[in-house]
Amino acid sequence: MQIILKSPKSNYFQSIFLDEESDSFEIINEKVRLVKEPIQAYIFALNRILKSNHLIKIKLDFKKLNINFLHIYSNMRETVLTGNYLKIESTFLNEQSLKNKLLFISKTNQDDLLHKGTIRSGERISSNGDLFIFGDVNPGAIVSSKKNVYVWGKLLGIAFAGEDGNKNASIASLYLKPLQLRISDVIAIGPKDKPQNHYPEIAVIERQAIIIKPYLIEN
Repeated sequence: MQIILKSPKSNYFQSIFLDEESDSFEIINEKVRLVKEPIQAYIFALNRILKSNHLIKIKLDFKKLNINFLHIYSNMRETVLTGNYLKIESTFLNEQSLKNKLLFISKTNQDDLLHKGTIRSGERISSNGDLFIFGDVNPGAIVSSKKNVYVWGKLLGIAFAGEDGNKNASIASLYLKPLQLRISDVIAIGPKDKPQNHYPEIAVIERQAIIIKPYLIEN
């Protein structure tokens, strides 16, 4: 179950994953305790049947936290019926529509963009913040971002990070063999050889040139 918290009056945005054993009050309280503006909550229950006792607890927890707007989206009719019975606004969507709704709400409430799936030749995706891609970027596709680009798949097309002139931006991928890389105003042609190493790599600017090195993720 994924919960999206957002404010219609600011750029406040939080995405939280909860299971049935999680203490929703403690987890969400940590996220909203310093937020003064009104908060809206959206629950996305994909392939999850949420029982009445679970939804009652969530409803009471949200009321304690002064979250008065709650909407449930689910592809399980039992969850939707239970939510409506408890006077929680609930909508049934098929699996793909549910994923699209989640992506839409995420995109419209934060600068960062998450895309799941292959980006094919001729397609272009851009972000006003960081761009996260879980899939491949095929040759002929273009991905761009004002901040960083992360491709958890094969980057074989064109990638542009730091569109706003940020020379500290970076481009990372599990398999980095792009046609072209651009960070801010620095451009580099992708390497001719296939990556020989079995670990993520990252492209950054050093000494006015784009270099590629291992991507070390700190704990």
